[in-house]
Amino acid sequence: MPFIPHTDEEIRDMLDAIGIQDTDELFEEIPPHLRIDGLDGIPEGMSELEASRLMHSRAAQNKDAVCFIGAGAYEHHIPAAVWQLTTRGEFYTAYTPYQAEASQGTLQLTYEYQSMITALTGMDVSNASLYDGASAVAEAVLMAVRGNRKSKSRRILVPRTVHPAYRKTTHTIVEGQNIELVEVDYDRATGTVQLDAFKQAGGDDITAVVIQQPGFFGTLEDVDAITDWAHENNALVIAVCNPMSLAVLKPPGQWGSAGADIACGDGQPLGAPLSCGGPYYGYLCCSSKLVRQMPGRIVGRTTDVDGREGFVLTLQAREQHIRRSKATSNICTNQGLVVTASTIYMAIQGPQGLENTASACHANTRELVAQLSSIDGVDSAFSGPIFHEAVLLLQQPVADVLEGLVQHGILGGYDLGSDYPELGNALLVCATELRTDEDIAAYKTALEAVVGVKALQKEIA
Repeated sequence: MPFIPHTDEEIRDMLDAIGIQDTDELFEEIPPHLRIDGLDGIPEGMSELEASRLMHSRAAQNKDAVCFIGAGAYEHHIPAAVWQLTTRGEFYTAYTPYQAEASQGTLQLTYEYQSMITALTGMDVSNASLYDGASAVAEAVLMAVRGNRKSKSRRILVPRTVHPAYRKTTHTIVEGQNIELVEVDYDRATGTVQLDAFKQAGGDDITAVVIQQPGFFGTLEDVDAITDWAHENNALVIAVCNPMSLAVLKPPGQWGSAGADIACGDGQPLGAPLSCGGPYYGYLCCSSKLVRQMPGRIVGRTTDVDGREGFVLTLQAREQHIRRSKATSNICTNQGLVVTASTIYMAIQGPQGLENTASACHANTRELVAQLSSIDGVDSAFSGPIFHEAVLLLQQPVADVLEGLVQHGILGGYDLGSDYPELGNALLVCATELRTDEDIAAYKTALEAVVGVKALQKEIA
């Protein structure tokens, strides 16, 4: 977007038009004791030349490396058409449809997104998206508390196999609303949460149960048994799913005998690049009985007086549209641009393309685990099925090993030490469809070299 500064004459004309002498008068209602003359510690501004040189030097610090990190952000192939279309002016500069019915293109795209994401999750309704996967989980918890009128406890069972960042974000958002998040531990042999663990943490009144599938360790939970148990105990079920996995795994709408009540997660795997951390978006779906508790926007399809197809905002349960006291949320930011990319990505891939991608991810991860666990001093942490992530146990500190792998051009995975210290030297690895046999072989060779060097250094010390 071009930078077009106002001239002194233009500023004078605008001030005259509203009847004031200078721009300071615009802020005269701010009490003098709240005003400041400057910001201490803020350096002097740079010229365009200096800023450009600095940013180029920072960009040059990025190195090409083969990525085996997952942990909630996944490197997938994105067809060139996805962002070529997404960055067209019609989508790229459109913010949000405050005059919704005048924005038929934006509304139609959102409607198509909702249709695709409900088909993928097996749920009845989807909203137009949320800020990210972590805040989507928090909104799902708030939805469950509002929607489960049989429960008075406001107690939510949250397994430790749920993404640590999702758990922390949810705690931050709901802790001031008298909602109790009850931690449920996982089985050390399988890396999953056993049904008995839910029963022990349950008690008499449970509002909702959160299940992540696959779990943060990449392992697959017994979602059918957990869902049925939760419903038998009058608790709602919140499913947290990697949307790519749903191309090959049972969708949450089919879990157990009645299906999950709410499904959420991060849409990043569907067409969003890693991009040094974002932006991503959160998806949120639910059964029709909870639609009135859903935050954000829902787009519907209708016909006008002449019988022509049109799209409208069917529900808008946000404080921008209704009385604040009636809003379900005031933080449910709609990430429309990334949703646009996801919609185009899913349309290009189609059901078979998504299934092929997910199957390739699974196959590559199995091969990666087989190759790496054949190295002396490297073992699989858990038994049981996985999707496209797995945990490996090392005999050296993971941080040191990862640093060594970077020297070989490999981003080796995610160190679980700070989040799961009880696992010891545990490394979470991931392989998507982008990883070739050559990539996996290179990782094995590099890990053998790094582990050998670290072991030798330990002996010498």
